[in-house]
Amino acid sequence: MLAATEEGLAMLAFSTLISTGGNQCSSAAVAGGKTCPPSTLRVAFFYISLYMVAVAQGGHKPCVQAFGADQFDPSDPEESVSRSSFFNWWYFGMCGGTAVTLVFLSYVQDNIGWGLGFGIPCVVMACALAVFLLGTRTYRYYVSGSKKGVVARAGEALAAWRNRAKSIPLLPPASQECHPTATSAPEFSTGVEEDEQVVGKAGLVEQAKGIVRLFPIWATCLIYAVALAQSSTFFTKQAGTLDRRIGDHIQVPPAALQSFISITIVAIIPVYDRVIVPVARRYTGVPSGITMLQRIGAGMVLSLVSMVIAALVETRRLRAARDAGLVDKAGVPVPMSLWWMVPQYVLFGAADVFTMVGLQEFFYDQVPDKLRSLGLALYLSIFGVGSFISSALVSGIDRATAARGGSWFSNNLNRAHLDYFYWLIAALSALELLAYGYFAVTFKYKNKNKGALLATSTSC
Repeated sequence: MLAATEEGLAMLAFSTLISTGGNQCSSAAVAGGKTCPPSTLRVAFFYISLYMVAVAQGGHKPCVQAFGADQFDPSDPEESVSRSSFFNWWYFGMCGGTAVTLVFLSYVQDNIGWGLGFGIPCVVMACALAVFLLGTRTYRYYVSGSKKGVVARAGEALAAWRNRAKSIPLLPPASQECHPTATSAPEFSTGVEEDEQVVGKAGLVEQAKGIVRLFPIWATCLIYAVALAQSSTFFTKQAGTLDRRIGDHIQVPPAALQSFISITIVAIIPVYDRVIVPVARRYTGVPSGITMLQRIGAGMVLSLVSMVIAALVETRRLRAARDAGLVDKAGVPVPMSLWWMVPQYVLFGAADVFTMVGLQEFFYDQVPDKLRSLGLALYLSIFGVGSFISSALVSGIDRATAARGGSWFSNNLNRAHLDYFYWLIAALSALELLAYGYFAVTFKYKNKNKGALLATSTSC
């Protein structure tokens, strides 16, 4: 998948070199300031490249993260702590790259050219692939008895769970339970023993239960994804109406404010991992300082606070526009500094440190061991589904409010009411937090059950 991503980026860079409209684009038209339409070949090449990158990332993201976490042995106390830290530093690296992209590559693409803007990520991805291949002989691998892929195993597990009434008894005979058949030990083990010993439909049913029991946590995180979607959409649109000047010659692009999220994450993660976690570990006894669900909940609270602040800032922006007589002058900047919006971006960055990293670790750790890539895919699906919910909310509210004569999402933001929308998301976030708290308190971690099973087998 790394190679496919590299090829997609190379094709994107190459698409900028393909000629535009051919005969339709004359030198006179260019001299006159007219924009030449791209050729059909260029458009096709561009979209094929985008889809190739998207498909490659869909396979790369959940698999490479699961593979990285698999390098740590959860049965070893030191490596168990390191695995929890791995998710922190993984996200640190991701957001560090995002910050560089927003600050550096956006400048290259706007001022030098899109060919170089796409070419630089292609070269970086090629270097990443080379480094990844250099470690091939040092990685830890697992040998699975099943030759089926993760999707096929998940499908079989869900089908067996659906037909559990007709399935074989879940508990094996006592003789088998206390005297399991001896098997040769693998060279390296990370807690997949229960998966290796499950047999037939009983094991599939247990795997299906392991997936289904995560659904309440998955569902109660969707509004968090809806709130997060606003940081790259309406927040940016808001910023475009403000006074974005720094000094006499610099004007900050509205999208550049998103870099505050990545910068906040890069700044907080080292403090969290090296200071907060060790201190919390002394009081809680939890290797990661606080539990995964507590970490996710803390981020949800910060997200709720961020939406409240966003609503208050938008209310002030609308008042400033009215006081300055700019309600019907959408192209004139509102006399209000862009720095008013920085706190909501910073809070979202802090929320990501808790919720995003917590979700990654949770959906990796709590799914059946053979379905860990699927678990991380479920984590990613939260934000895909959340984006769809956000779009559906915007479409529905826009249609309903426009029929009454004043859309919340008018193209003229000085006549819109994004503040009402932010208050709605804040209210939904509060309800979500209550539901999440209930399911988090009643949730039983898989590792605790695993410890109970080990104690039972020892007593036999």
